[in-house]
Amino acid sequence: MKEIISTGKGPKAIGPYSQATKANGLIFTAGQVAFDPATGQLVEGDVARQTARVMENLKAIVEAAGSSLDRALKATVYLKDMNDFAAMNEVYARYFPANPPARSTVEAARLPRDVRVEIDLIVAA
Repeated sequence: MKEIISTGKGPKAIGPYSQATKANGLIFTAGQVAFDPATGQLVEGDVARQTARVMENLKAIVEAAGSSLDRALKATVYLKDMNDFAAMNEVYARYFPANPPARSTVEAARLPRDVRVEIDLIVAA
């Protein structure tokens, strides 16, 4: 059975998708970009600032699903520019200080709202 995860502590979906779904002991988040859930506005700035907002959004969604970032199994990071890798990675690492999840990082031609970074997670429930 699939459970839909939704929290006001994460940004509202901007399309026909859920913040996350939970099934068979796993949580699958939607790709998160740097929307501030309090204002609904995109966080402007460099990739470090956007990555911090993305990770806070993911943390809130995963916690609403009854889990935590330390149970993350797989992350996919989409960057507008691979030259931002080091700055993104520095912020990302703060959220996974020990036993980080497996990860793929790719450069995408274009991301929603022309953000610099988007990240999704698969997390153990």
